[in-house]
Amino acid sequence: MTVEFSWPVRVYYEDTDAGGVVYHSHYLNFMERCRTEWLRELGYEQDDLIESEKLIFAVRSVEADYRKPARFNDALTVTAVVQKSGKVSINFRQTILRGDELLFEGTVRIASLDSVTLRPKALPEKMVMKLEKLKQD
Repeated sequence: MTVEFSWPVRVYYEDTDAGGVVYHSHYLNFMERCRTEWLRELGYEQDDLIESEKLIFAVRSVEADYRKPARFNDALTVTAVVQKSGKVSINFRQTILRGDELLFEGTVRIASLDSVTLRPKALPEKMVMKLEKLKQD
């Protein structure tokens, strides 16, 4: 079963260049917001994970395909689907849409790290179990 999470994002003036087109790096920010809200939906706050588990997340790799530009004041939907998860990483497929129009798609690999040593650290077992249920077929 594929479980897609989506989060609405409005394009602000600060997200755009002089022509009103979203800067390429802001798509990554939109994707980050979506993944953060996805974690919240699962019951995890990142500051709590740091405090209780000494666990942080870092982007390991990104593949980005910019298809069409987003513009100032667009209402966007950012999606995230877990493609794969392991003991210390989660792979997401993410899209950014304006209505039904695909503007951006990409994959992001997130690593879980010890917040003190910054070395790979296993995800909490409860989280691993939740992730197993969310993986894309």
